Amino acid sequence: MEIDALKPAVMLASVVYAVIGVVVLWLAFVVIDKLTPYQLWEEIVEKKNLALALVVAAMFIAIGLIVAAAIHG
Repeated sequence: MEIDALKPAVMLASVVYAVIGVVVLWLAFVVIDKLTPYQLWEEIVEKKNLALALVVAAMFIAIGLIVAAAIHG
């Protein structure tokens, strides 16, 4: 009995797709950060804007679902 998920080609593909997903998520954050009139990271980290942090978290979840659906098929 052989497990397909443990094959090197499958594991490499999983790593490649994970890296692509993270890069797309990061690029989406950078683009949205440039489109807003203020710096998102500064607002969240330095000014502790919890409402903005929740909006950005929801954006990450939505973009993650889109990327996962695009990769899956």
